[in-house]
Parts: sequence; structure tokens; C-alpha cells
Amino acid sequence: MSKRPLGANISHMLKARGVDVIFGIPGVHNIELYRGIEEAGITHVLPRHEQGAGFMADGYARATGKPGVAYVITGPGLCNIMTAMGQAYSDSVPMLVVSSCLETKDRHIGRGRLHEMRDQEGAAATVCDWSVTAPDAPAAYRLIDKAFAEFSATRARPKHIQVPIDVLGAPADPAPDQPITPAKPVARPEDVAAAAEWLLGARRPLFIFGGGAAPGFEAARKLVRLTRAATMCSFAGRGIIAPDYPLNYGPCLARGDSVAELAKADLVLCIGTELSETDIWRDQLGYDAPMIRVDIDAHSLADDHVADLPIMGDAATFLSDLCDLVEGHNVTSDWMAKEVADAKAAFFAETDAARQGIAPICAAMEQVLPKGTLIYSDMTQFAYVSKELYPLDRPKLWHHPYGFGTLGYALPAAIGGKIGKPGTPVVAIAGDYGFHYTMQELGVAVELGLSLPIILWDNGKLKEIEDSMIASQIAPNAVVAQNPDFCALARAFGAGAEKPETPEGFKQALQAALKADGPTLIHVMPDCFL
Repeated sequence: MSKRPLGANISHMLKARGVDVIFGIPGVHNIELYRGIEEAGITHVLPRHEQGAGFMADGYARATGKPGVAYVITGPGLCNIMTAMGQAYSDSVPMLVVSSCLETKDRHIGRGRLHEMRDQEGAAATVCDWSVTAPDAPAAYRLIDKAFAEFSATRARPKHIQVPIDVLGAPADPAPDQPITPAKPVARPEDVAAAAEWLLGARRPLFIFGGGAAPGFEAARKLVRLTRAATMCSFAGRGIIAPDYPLNYGPCLARGDSVAELAKADLVLCIGTELSETDIWRDQLGYDAPMIRVDIDAHSLADDHVADLPIMGDAATFLSDLCDLVEGHNVTSDWMAKEVADAKAAFFAETDAARQGIAPICAAMEQVLPKGTLIYSDMTQFAYVSKELYPLDRPKLWHHPYGFGTLGYALPAAIGGKIGKPGTPVVAIAGDYGFHYTMQELGVAVELGLSLPIILWDNGKLKEIEDSMIASQIAPNAVVAQNPDFCALARAFGAGAEKPETPEGFKQALQAALKADGPTLIHVMPDCFL
């Protein structure tokens, strides 16, 4: 094939690697990336802000399991997407950001060039796995294949590749064929055998499942039934164990009283979880039993949560191999369903009391939303309650900005999720303040005709911050902002809008929104459920 500009070749290469959608905003510095998009057969989605592009790529990746890809310009374009990159890094989301950068001759002169940054590569490196400049076409191709190999074989995290403007426009040979994709590392047989021996010797084993165990959820469910083990999970691990499993405590790790339940275990097995601050909200997990820990990330195995038996390897493969070793053995368990049920009831009451009036909305959602609905939530009290109480029948259905904690995530991420899974019901949940961050992306949902209910929880303030200020004996300050008429705003974009006044009205609005030809804003005030 004859040479063509590198920018066009990059799109063709990405298509050959399985990329069907790119989220991005063109500018004078990166237009060469746009030369080959249509020719390659890739769909391009135009967000209204680069932060929206990043969140859409994140939501697409979480829905499909495929890397989300974004094109942005030099300088401000990259800066704008860095918030989304930080979120993807925190939540182990595969995202590839391709940006332009100043021409090779200009990058270190400081001549006041358009979009000039002192260290663009270094700035991006602070919020992603790696950020590297491709000085020529062969380097760009190698870096793209490096990113896809790492997405496949290691903990998924965002990568940034920047290409100088002159290199993007220069003629280049086509990208080489895709190399063989490496597989995830597998736990050593002797480690799995040791884990099986410990597990079969325990009378009160307790599994803690994180998001890394989600691909192995079927093996996880079989394993806990075989061993009659109790289970807990991080928020990202919800749905790995079915909500009706009688020994499933659910996502209770952040509850202080979960320590007392952990103390009942004589073996704790942590599978695919960081046990991060936003998982447990305390310095230590709080247990007095041997711990087995399985993770694909060596860094996690060497952190403060020291395991008696650390095992490096893919969680899904480990769970399957462990099932094979324990199946057929007689197991005695001292766990009782009633003690788990009593603890769960106490956790529910504590969650409801901390942020009153939200639990009934969760129940109403559960009655209306079909099984398998994808939910994307923002940093809002509605989500803080829902992610503890809303049951999931399988994992990877509820997506939230857990670690980095970005506002404005829900709407653009849900748009990305709906694009990735057009036949699946998708719902966004946002608070009134966080909605301001990315509400302009409503235009994208309208433009694409996405059937997308957007539940807007409006308590008229930054209520979580106000509560924290009061708890710290600080007079609440800067927690109230002027809101627009949200329904009128949605209609101005061309979206549907409803403001239900009763629980039944809320359910009817949600049912109608799921069937609509475009997005629908459902504006919910707290008094709707009082």
C-alpha cells in the first residue's frame, strides 16, 4: 500500500485492532488524525468538551470491556481530558488518549506557540499509566501496540501517546500487522493448591471480592456455594455474588461494624481488590485471621494490607482453578444465614438513617429497571446510598467514579455506555451541582437519539459537603449555587423532561424514558418521596 499521512494510518491501525468508536474534538493541531477516520470505518463522536470525551471513552470501555479511545489537541485539549484520565486510572479502565503536540523543532524553545505547554508529556503522566511522545511513525505504531498488549495482559489503566504535528502530517508506511496479544499472568499451581488447602481447613472462610474478580463471577458463585463461605465485596465488586446468596453481606466494607463481622472469620480471601480508602474508609481492613490475597497487580500485593499468602495472577483463572480443587470435598461451615441477614439489616438501617429519603427511590428504581440495566452515577448522595442498597444480579452493571471522585461523570459516561451497548437499557444518575459540570453533553445524547433516562437528584445544594461542614463544626459556606430550570434546559437541548411529584409519578416517568427515542431528564426533588 502506498504511503499516506501518519494521522490517517493511526485510525486505520486502530480499526485493525478492534476500535469501532473514537471520542474526540478536532482542532488545527490534530486534524491529520481525522483524515482517515471515515475511510477506516470508525464512528466518531463529537462531545462538547474534552472532559466529556474522556468520560465517554471511560463509559464505553466499562460497558464493552474494550479500550475507550479519544483524540484531543495539544495543550488545553489534553488538559481538559486529564480529569477523565485520572478517573480511569483510579478505577482501572482501559483508555487510550492520542494527542498532538508541538512540532519537534518547537517543543523546547518556549516561543509562545499556539497551545504551548512547558511539559505536556509530563503533565499527562501524572494521571495515567504512561505518557510518551512518538517521534516518528514506527514509534507511534509500537506505542499503540504496547498499549493494547498491556490492556490485555495487565491491570487496565489509561495511556497517552502524543505525536508532533509535523509527524502526524508526514507520509508514512502503513502500520504492521497486529502482533500476538499476550495473556494475563496465571497463578502458580502450587499457590492455588495452598489456597485450596487453607480454604478446606477453614470453618468460617470469608471472601472479599473486588472489581478485578468480575470476569470470574460464575466461578466465584460456584466456589462460595461449594465451601459455604460468607462474602463481602467492594463497591466495584457488587454483583459478583448473587444478592440472594444467604451468606452474602454485600458492599458493607465501608461500614464500621463490618469489622465485627470480619472478626468472625478464620480465613479471609481478598480477590481482585485494592482495599483502597474508598473501599473501606479506614486505614486497615480490621481482621484477626490469616489472609490470602489474589491480584494481577504486584503493587497491590505489596501494600499495607499484608497477606499471609499473596498470589500473583488473574483472578478469574484463579477462581476457576480453585473450584476444581475444592469440588468433591466435604465442607463444614459454621456460618449461619441469620447472622448475615441481621448484620445486613443493621447496615441497611444505618445507610438509610445517614441520608434519609433516598432508599425509597432505590426501591422504586429496582421495581422499574429491567435486569441488566447499566447505571452510571455521579458523586451525589443519591449514588452514595444506592451503591450500598441497590441489588445487582451480575457485576459491571453500576459504574461510579469511585477513586478519583470526579463530578460530572455520570452523563457523558452513560452516553459512552449507550453507544457501546445500544440495545441495553442505560441510566444516568446525577446530583444538581455535579450536573453543571457536563450538562452540555445533553446535546450529544440528543444528536445521536440515545434513549437515556437521566435521573437528576436535586436537593438544591452540595448537601454532602454541608453535612461534613456541620459535623466538623464549620458554619456551612459555599454549598448553595443558583440552579436553572432543569426541565426547561433539557427541552432547550431537544431532550424530554419530567418533574414527578409522587413515587408513582417517578416510576411512570422512568418507564416512559426507557422507551423514548431520545434522552429524558427526570428532575427529582427530595419531597417527591417524603
